[in-house]
Amino acid sequence: MAAPIYQTASGRLWHAGKILIVAVGLPARGKTHVSRALERYLRWLGVKTQVFSLGDYRRKHIGGAQDLPKDYFQTNEWSDDTQRLRASIKRGCENMIRAFFGPKQRGQVAIYDANNGTKAARRELAEEWNREGVHVIFLESVCTNQDIVEANIRSVKISSPDYKGWDPEKAVADYWTRIREHEQYYQTVDEEEWAWIKVINIGESIRMNRIQGYLQSRIVFFLMNIHTKHRTIYFARSGESLIEHSYKADADLSPSGWAYAERLMDFVLERRRKSVEARRKEDQSAEKNKLVVWSSTRRRSHHSAWPFQQAGYKVLQKSQMCEINPGIWDGLSPEEAMEQYRDEYERFIKDPYAFRAPRAESYHDLSVRLEPVLVELEQSQDDLLIVTHSSVIRCLLGYLIGLPPHEVPAIEINRGDLVEVVPASYGVHSQTLHFWEPTQGESGPEGQNALEDFKGENNGHQHEEPGAMDLPLEGEDEDERIGRKLFRDGVHVYAPAPDILVTTSTPTKEPHDT
Repeated sequence: MAAPIYQTASGRLWHAGKILIVAVGLPARGKTHVSRALERYLRWLGVKTQVFSLGDYRRKHIGGAQDLPKDYFQTNEWSDDTQRLRASIKRGCENMIRAFFGPKQRGQVAIYDANNGTKAARRELAEEWNREGVHVIFLESVCTNQDIVEANIRSVKISSPDYKGWDPEKAVADYWTRIREHEQYYQTVDEEEWAWIKVINIGESIRMNRIQGYLQSRIVFFLMNIHTKHRTIYFARSGESLIEHSYKADADLSPSGWAYAERLMDFVLERRRKSVEARRKEDQSAEKNKLVVWSSTRRRSHHSAWPFQQAGYKVLQKSQMCEINPGIWDGLSPEEAMEQYRDEYERFIKDPYAFRAPRAESYHDLSVRLEPVLVELEQSQDDLLIVTHSSVIRCLLGYLIGLPPHEVPAIEINRGDLVEVVPASYGVHSQTLHFWEPTQGESGPEGQNALEDFKGENNGHQHEEPGAMDLPLEGEDEDERIGRKLFRDGVHVYAPAPDILVTTSTPTKEPHDT
């Protein structure tokens, strides 16, 4: 989303060439989580990136763990049939990577998500791809903290496609068997002749060898800021303001806006309580995270979070999360902007992500401005409630869910909806919960802003998305592609959550949440 608004003849940026990042590590060390998070970040930078999971490829062609030969996950003494099966799966997945780097797709960074646990296997892989002109970087996930390993194993019974429909205890036991088998033959990465990055305890510390250039340095920077801890991110628009349509006015909340703020707090706290109860049914050791609230420095945003501050929750104001600057379109509805500035508005409709009105910001500008917020978003291990403006929520959701840039301005964010996002190893789970409607006489007419309130469509604009290519397998339907983001349309899932009671009372401060 923060991609440079230009293209190169090769389709690749920063003279970095083609890079294959090879994930290395024992099971339950966070390889898949790290791979997916890195894919999301590099796509946001504008780099054509795709994760190629050996496990996904195997599941697509063979099935889950219950469909495999008994010796499939052993690291030696395979039967002839199992050896042929493993070689076939490996060859098929690597051929997809070759197609990604080829002249048709012109990909730049491929992330090969597999164990790759022996030096001999890594040497063979590196030499093979070097001959094809691809720079190889080994990315090893090491966990010396057993709490992280156990947490990752517990998450297997919830999120891993291998164990869908399994009894939870049997799934965990089977996974432990897999780990012990690999531990016997695993060799850590220490080869001085190859480039590598070693991530210890998911960001606790990092070691590296032969890392050079801008893009590789950005990869290391990102890996320093991630974790695998379970957390939930909530998004909500700020309440109605007294002067709803003006960017310059920075108006305070209207009476309806203050009522909205109270209801938002009650709904979020009740939703968190029910979510923790549901998680503890799956996992008795599930903990309740602290809740931290982020708002912009605009009055209507910060005051929409005011009830949380009064109740003792930590509320942080971030100037980078102020709404998009509409420039000369300030105070104009989309219809008024189209009437008064027809030429500019037609250009905006053709490319709403990149177009910048006079003295205004584009959505691209806003995405670049939000980069520090995205880094903090990855760093945070608390549950977050982000109360801000629709343009900012669009950009943040676009990053988390992995939408192409031209779709970001058209994400519909309604006041009264709470968007719930849960990052996971195998995708991003998201849903929208409706919690508020103004009562009769409570709300006046809602003003508009041509950029904030834009409800657009694709309009046929072909803005090439750097990393959105999902390569189909032979005979595969469009909706069955490997590597696609699992919950791409999650923001449109609508659930009224009728069982949640919303009141306007101020809750007692929860000690764990402060």
